[in-house]
Amino acid sequence: MDQDLLNTLLAVGIPTVVVVTVGTLLVTLRRGRGGGTTTQDVPPPVPAPEAPFGDPQAPAATPVPVDTAPGTAAPPEAAPDDVAELDRPPVLEVPAPVAGRLTRLRDRLSRSGSPLGARLLQVLSRDHLTEDDWDELEETLLLADVGAGPTTEIVDALRTRVRVEGLREPGQVRAVLRDQLLAIVDPTLDRALHTDPGTTAEGAAVPAVVLVVGVNGTGKTTTVGKLARVLVAEGRTVVLGAADTFRAAAADQLETWGSRVGVRTVRSDKDGADPASVAFDAVRTGKTEAVDVVLVDTAGRLQNKAGLMDELGKITRVLTREAPLAEVLLVLDATTGQNGLNQARVFAEVAGVTGIVLTKLDGTAKGGIVVAVQRELGVPVKLVGLGEGPDDLAPFDPEAFVDGLLAQ
Repeated sequence: MDQDLLNTLLAVGIPTVVVVTVGTLLVTLRRGRGGGTTTQDVPPPVPAPEAPFGDPQAPAATPVPVDTAPGTAAPPEAAPDDVAELDRPPVLEVPAPVAGRLTRLRDRLSRSGSPLGARLLQVLSRDHLTEDDWDELEETLLLADVGAGPTTEIVDALRTRVRVEGLREPGQVRAVLRDQLLAIVDPTLDRALHTDPGTTAEGAAVPAVVLVVGVNGTGKTTTVGKLARVLVAEGRTVVLGAADTFRAAAADQLETWGSRVGVRTVRSDKDGADPASVAFDAVRTGKTEAVDVVLVDTAGRLQNKAGLMDELGKITRVLTREAPLAEVLLVLDATTGQNGLNQARVFAEVAGVTGIVLTKLDGTAKGGIVVAVQRELGVPVKLVGLGEGPDDLAPFDPEAFVDGLLAQ
């Protein structure tokens, strides 16, 4: 009997032990693979809160994604304010008013000590002017890039006035010098920027086309961007043409300037494209969109004068098929002196310049370039760059300029 009971227990117990052992091993293996989580470890779903009584439209609880890993929060959804921020158009800059911009130049000349005006007044205020004093005046004007011809005119006129009128008082001397400088700068020249839209022979409206030329490095592309701001400040609509296709990033630079004030830039999708084609597309776009002004930036390579002539000549011919040229503006660096005059001669021969834009016209002694370039080309200085700010481009005012030179 005891032997039969023992046999029965052994028969039942051994399989049970085997089953328990195998089950324990399987559970251990499963936990190792799943990071220690079994189906029994997953917390039960949180029941949605009951809707308030009588409000069947109350929102249900947000379901938890099934594939979210335990202990990891679901990615946050974009807040309504963030979505609105993405849809909101960029805020455009408002250019400073054009009126009064040249006042800043006068202030800067005054703060810098106006080397040209200060030296002239210092010499003319001496009790007895000797030949050495007049030679010093002449040298001062020449170093300021006034030019030989205008310098002789100024010195001769001052000699006559001082001797005839016996001037000695500083105020009188300053008044005489102001008159002579103003006369030589010539306030009678037409300095208006012609940007009024025109019409074709058939009566169709066309934008004013402004071609901007100059050597790379003088601030030409930046000047085009600043000029766009001047026109926007005056209430004009503008399209920019990035026809300087040979300089890396020129089109990107121009497009950045335009985007700040909501002005479109027409450009090529590849470097080295035909500049005349880009200029043509810009004018065609301007006509289609009925804008007031199309500003066309160009390349400024002087290594090969014949190549420059061919390129600008082609651009001019192509543009005039769509609309007449309203202005051809030459950008010059006011600090380059005689080298700037040499550049001016080349572009005047090639492009038929109608106006000068002088950049970097600040408190240096090179202010005389205004006189020299006007005499050299027979065209007026129309705009001056006053500094590095986006609105530091102003219409040239002869009286404000001369007063700035003589400010004490």
